[in-house]
Amino acid sequence: MSITAQSVRNNCLNFIKDNIQPQAYKTWFEPIIAVKLTDNALSVQVPSKFFYEWLEEHYVKILKVALTKELGETAKLVYIIKMENTYGNKQPFTERIPSSNRSAVKAQDVDVPFKNKDRELRNPFIIPGIRNVKIESQLNPNYNFDNFLEGDSNRLARSAGLAVSAKPGGTSFNPLLIFGGVGLGKTHLAHAIGVDIKDKYP
Repeated sequence: MSITAQSVRNNCLNFIKDNIQPQAYKTWFEPIIAVKLTDNALSVQVPSKFFYEWLEEHYVKILKVALTKELGETAKLVYIIKMENTYGNKQPFTERIPSSNRSAVKAQDVDVPFKNKDRELRNPFIIPGIRNVKIESQLNPNYNFDNFLEGDSNRLARSAGLAVSAKPGGTSFNPLLIFGGVGLGKTHLAHAIGVDIKDKYP
């Protein structure tokens, strides 16, 4: 039986399925699509760049073990991310990103997610040719952390909000979902995060 991208993907996922929680497997591994297998490099398509970053941050070691088991020590993994193009003809484009296991290293040696230095995605908030644009954030400055009443019911939410405002996009609360009943401070907390971020990173 010949080895195909699909068979390698299936065997790897069967191994991973036996070693992680069912919900984690369903969320992070079932959506992976095998694209091609070339020179011991398995190319897989994932739904988004966030998806790729999550896999690299949380599951790179088990991915490396599974892939090495199937393809040997020289195994490599390449992510293909299909993204919508908001410019020009609106055609989707793909970005190819090698995994941090791009060289023949043992799984336990891999602990730093790979950063893509070759190509940065465009920042949607930067408009070429325009400088010093003042954008009205529509945040209410009265809704801040200083006057947010903390209690047993919202202590965790407030702490998560403070963590997000101190390091936007760099915490485990990413994305941060604020959910609760009427009048419990959801709006206040959301504004407080925005106000604090705006103050720290004008």
